This record gives sequence, C-alpha cells and structure tokens, in this order.
Amino acid sequence: MKKIYLLAAAGLMMLSSCDLDINENPNYPSNTDVSADLVFPAIENSIATAVGDQMFNYAGFFVQYWDQMPTANQYNDLAELHLDEGSDLFNRCYSNLYAQALQDVEDVLSKTQNTSDIFAAKVLRAQAFQYLVDNLDQCPYTEALQASANAMPAWDEGKTVYEGVLAEIDEAEANMTGEAMTVTDPLLNKSISQWKGYANALRLRMYMRLIDGGFSEYQSKAQALVNANNFFTGDVAWDVYSDAQGQRNPWGAIFYEGTLAGTKNLCAAYPLVSYMQATTDPRIEYALEPSSKYNDYVGQVPGCKTLTGGWLGIGSNYNDTYVSNINRVPAKAMPIYLFTQSELQFLIAEVQARFGNNDAAAKAAYEAAVKADFASRGIAGADDFLAAPKSSWSAQASQADKLKLLYMQKWVAFFYRNHMEAWSEARRTDVPALSSVSAKTVFEGSTDYKAGDFINPGINFIEGEGLAKRVPYPGNARQYNRNTPAVKYLNDRVFWDKK
Repeated sequence: MKKIYLLAAAGLMMLSSCDLDINENPNYPSNTDVSADLVFPAIENSIATAVGDQMFNYAGFFVQYWDQMPTANQYNDLAELHLDEGSDLFNRCYSNLYAQALQDVEDVLSKTQNTSDIFAAKVLRAQAFQYLVDNLDQCPYTEALQASANAMPAWDEGKTVYEGVLAEIDEAEANMTGEAMTVTDPLLNKSISQWKGYANALRLRMYMRLIDGGFSEYQSKAQALVNANNFFTGDVAWDVYSDAQGQRNPWGAIFYEGTLAGTKNLCAAYPLVSYMQATTDPRIEYALEPSSKYNDYVGQVPGCKTLTGGWLGIGSNYNDTYVSNINRVPAKAMPIYLFTQSELQFLIAEVQARFGNNDAAAKAAYEAAVKADFASRGIAGADDFLAAPKSSWSAQASQADKLKLLYMQKWVAFFYRNHMEAWSEARRTDVPALSSVSAKTVFEGSTDYKAGDFINPGINFIEGEGLAKRVPYPGNARQYNRNTPAVKYLNDRVFWDKK
C-alpha cells in the first residue's frame, strides 16, 4: 500500500507555477481528468519531499549535525557556507512547493466543496508557505499561483504570509460542517481530529516565532492553544517508504541508488557529538558510528575538513577513519516527519514555562518530549536519562537554565527527524549558542568551549563570519520573475529572527 500511495503521488505532480512558464505535458492527464481525491496525496508528497530531502541535507549542515567527510567533496560549499544565488540551493524546494504542492492545493480547492477536504488542503498550504518564509523571508503570496494571469507576482513580507495563512486556516475551520473527508489521505488517514490537531500544532509553532519576532499579541493565542490541548497524537509523518529499490526515503535513496551510491559524504559534527557525550545520551548510537581509528564517537569541527590534517600534523593523511560516519541505514525507509510529537511537547513545555508560570506542567511536557523521541528511535533508557543531573528538569538552577535545557534537548531530538525545524528553532531561540571560541581552539581542546555550542566554521565565506540565517533567493525566481527582491545573503535574517 505504501508503494501504491508513493507512486500515485509522484505521478500526479503537476508542473505549473507562479513564477515558471512551463508548458502542459501531453503525456500527463489533463487537469479535468484528475479528481481532487487523487491530487491530494500529491500535495502531501511534494511538501514532504521538499523538507525531507534537500532541506534535510542543507539544514543538517546549518545546524551542525554533520560536516563534509574528510575524503569527500560533494558538500564543501555547505560546510564552509560558500553559497549565493548561483548555488541554486533552493531551486528544487521552490519548485516542489510552488509548481507542485501549492499548485495542487489550488487544483483541489477548485474541484471540491467538501469543507473538511478544504480545511485539510488549507493546512497543507499553510505548511508549505511556512517553509518558504522560514527559508526566504519574503515570497509570492497574495499574487501567487495565478499562472498566465500574473506570471510575475509580487513578493510579500514574511509576516504578511504568516498571518495570511493563519487566517486562512481559521476561516476554513470555521466553515467546516462536519462532513467526512473524501480525498485520499495517506498522511492522517482522513481523521478530522488529527487534522485539527495538526493545524493547532502549526499555529503554535508559528505563534512562537511571531512572539519572538516582537509580536507579543500572539502570546495569549499560544497560551489558549496549550490550555485547550487539542493536538494530534503520534507523529505527523509521511510514512510511505520501504527498504526496497525505488521505494526508499528520498534523502536516503541518494546514497543507495543515485549518483552518490556508496559514497560516504557526511560525518558527525563536533557540537552534536560533544553534547551527546557530555550528557551520556544513549541516542548517540542511533545514526552515528564510532570512529574506526579511535573506537569512539568523534565529531569534526565544522568547516575544518581541509584544516584538520595540518592541525594533527599528518597533512593529507587525514581521512575518514578519524571521524564518526553518519549511519544512513535508518534513513532508507525512514518517514519524513512534518511534525513530531516530541517537537509538540517541547513547544507546550516552553509555553508553560515562559508564559504559564506552571513549572510542573512544563516539566511534564519536557519529559514527554524526550520520552517520545527515545521511543521514536527505539532507544531504551529515557527515564534514567531524565533523572541524570545534566538532563533533569528539576536539577536546573534557574528558569533560564531550564529553558536552555529544553532548547538543547529539542535540538538533539530534531536530529534525523526534521532538520529544517531544528535550524528554525535554533535561529529563534539562539540555542545552541554560537561559541566565542575559535574552531582551531575548540579542536585543541579548549576548556572554554561549552559542549553543544555552535562553532564558527574554520573556513567561513560569510562576510564577518557567523552562521546561516536564511537561504539565497532561487535562481529560477531571479530569472523568471523581475519582482524578485534585491539579493539577500546568508547572514540576512528572516522577519521573526530578532536575536
């Protein structure tokens, strides 16, 4: 059944766009031949592919989960933040979201009057636009998706887009009449309660970014959502993959079936390894392999692949045995996680701690978040981990310490789950913090470095250094839409990133 859903969704990706002039392919069924129930899973697939493939890869570098393997060169530009519009980093995601997911949402909305189907489609539309804003800040919204009627739509400010899609969800939910869903829905199996819970979780995620972007009026909305506690159960995951050729997770399949088959491109990054070792976290074994040279987990200092051999005094003899490989086996059939239960519980804990003044509720949600992540990976020992001083909520000396613990554990829980959200949350909270200790000094074992802190890459092409705060505008947008805004750089922040 998973294979059927996946192939059906892939076959229904309609190639039309707000920015791109793509002619109709006569080998595809015409728009009038495809009903809303068949188009709907293509929306889910397109969004999942965007976040679970290319975003998963580059955000993994930005949030310092992994780095370029010593003897490989595929991702040197990501490790060293050597990116501009010519890199075309976001082109494929941009097409997946606009020409496929959002265009298919428009198609579904034009073909159904079922209010539950419309609500679910609007939730997916909000999810797609959230990813666009969190990557680009501005994007076409109010004039988007009009095809030849407006081939060069204006780009809206990120806040306008956020508030616009939130209002769309509110309106669609208010218009629901209790009908059962009719569309094919592999994501949430036509469960209205799950779709409402997913919508509430998306609202909460976006409210927290608006709040920390300086829009305090959303605090009461966040508290109301948490108090109502009407959220999804389990995970919201696109679970259609299997460990068979042609049916694997798209990111995992790159290394098993594509041009990179057999290539070990990724090694663990120093911040992740150092923090998991400092907290004696058993989850370290889930997707990391011990260094074969040291028989221990070893992370590479970010952006230092070409520097490390000199620091070790071995020059070009520095090789892959010195660092921990990323174990890609779990990714082969791994679902793409749009919203994990762990993330949801972390958000609830944060609201209770920051706004609700309810330490007991915050502690309960924090522990539920960690336990959900352990369970997701099939790792035992969550209770013992939560009782240990460095990961115990109650052992923290202050409210600030508790929040930092929450954010650090959320960062760990996003690894091999949703790297895009890890990057967004790190930008929102500034946790992990960016260390003031240089990459070389970290490598030399500085006691001033705090385990888990982000590290300025040893080779860093961002002017003034620092970390990636956004991605450049897509080359396709620049080429086909003269309304694309002026060039932005990696260190230009999205609207909600004020810290």
